[in-house]
Formats: sequence, structure tokens, C-alpha cells
Amino acid sequence: MTTEPRFLDGNAAAGDLESLFGADMTMASGRCQGCGLRTRLAEAHAYLGGPGTVLRCPGCDDVLLRMVRSPDHLWFDASGLDYLRVPAAAV
Repeated sequence: MTTEPRFLDGNAAAGDLESLFGADMTMASGRCQGCGLRTRLAEAHAYLGGPGTVLRCPGCDDVLLRMVRSPDHLWFDASGLDYLRVPAAAV
């Protein structure tokens, strides 16, 4: 019996990230505070079924970032990342 993963890859969050940053963020990379894994956002595990978007580390499953949009606000939390590095060509 095979089980389908409950997540998509980080590319599924590309539109939400681009609306916030104004650039393609799938090639942006960061380091997980939980396990230290350096990864591109495109490789993160994206969970889109809740009230917002959650990207989790593919190494330890810790939350890397969260985004929630309401009619009046956008909340963004990237406290699960030590840093976020964006290629200069993207900005």
C-alpha cells in the first residue's frame, strides 16, 4: 500500500511568495533553524490546505515559514529560517 504525500513541493507556493516579494522566490535558499539543512524554497514541503501556506523543512519537517492572507492583511513569519538568501538576478 502506498500513501500519497500530504504536501507539495515548494513550487506550489511560488505565486504567494511572488505576490509578497515581487520576484520568483523558488530559487531563494535558507537554512533551517531546526536541523541546519540548507535548501531552496522550491525543495521545501508546501502545505496549502489550511488557512494559509506553510513551508516545512524536507530534512526535519520543522516549519520554515508561514503566510496567511486575509482581505485586509498578509501575515508572514519566517522565524524557522536562520536566513533567506535571494539570487541577485531575482530582485
